[in-house]
Amino acid sequence: MKKNLCRWYDETSAMKRAYDQGKLDKKWLKNYCWNGGKGCIRKKRFEGEGYISPDYVLPDGTIDENLR
Repeated sequence: MKKNLCRWYDETSAMKRAYDQGKLDKKWLKNYCWNGGKGCIRKKRFEGEGYISPDYVLPDGTIDENLR
């Protein structure tokens, strides 16, 4: 899979940190972060509303209690 990284996927990304720590399944990155952020609720809210989602909110908007 060729990566089309979301512009917000960097060292400050909660999703990257969680994945690097082994707390987040690779599917989240493949489907959202490495897909240009397409369909990502976190990205949409940040760019549209300036709202930074808590680290435990997944790209589809659901909450992962393990990331709290």
